[in-house]
Amino acid sequence: MTKYSKEEKLEAVKRLLSGKESANTIASDTGMVKSNILFWARKYELHGELAFTKSYTNYSAQYKLDVLNYMNENGTSIFETAAIFNLPTDSSLWTWQNLLETQGSDALVPKKKGRPTMKKDTNKTRKQFDQGSVGSIEELKAENERLRMENAYLKKLNALVQNKEKSPNKTKRK
Repeated sequence: MTKYSKEEKLEAVKRLLSGKESANTIASDTGMVKSNILFWARKYELHGELAFTKSYTNYSAQYKLDVLNYMNENGTSIFETAAIFNLPTDSSLWTWQNLLETQGSDALVPKKKGRPTMKKDTNKTRKQFDQGSVGSIEELKAENERLRMENAYLKKLNALVQNKEKSPNKTKRK
């Protein structure tokens, strides 16, 4: 999707609202999509030039529910509701509606974006290991010895089973 500057959007909207050109001619002249021009015009009618200022915001789950409820109660389209609430795109409403229908209202809670922060617990864990090292090292040695014995037992058992299968002294019972 091509991004357009505030000035380009404003110029296209003013050309449309002047009444001299249709959305189709403006779209063909500028290479913009007709539906985008109509969406921008609706937003401009409702919010003025503030409709084109970028607002990076996270919407709360309650706000999303309120917008979806408004759309259902008033019977407005997704396109028109996005313009009324000055949402950047109408696809946000499609996403919210889909999440609400498939996963419920808990899915509308905004999720933290980005990588999780690094925890500086390395020194704490090292100190905890050093403080309890006497007991934990002995426990680890005992577990290691138990695992070695178990491994040796399983190897011997496997060798016995293979020898029994290979032996030619098998007798068949009738």
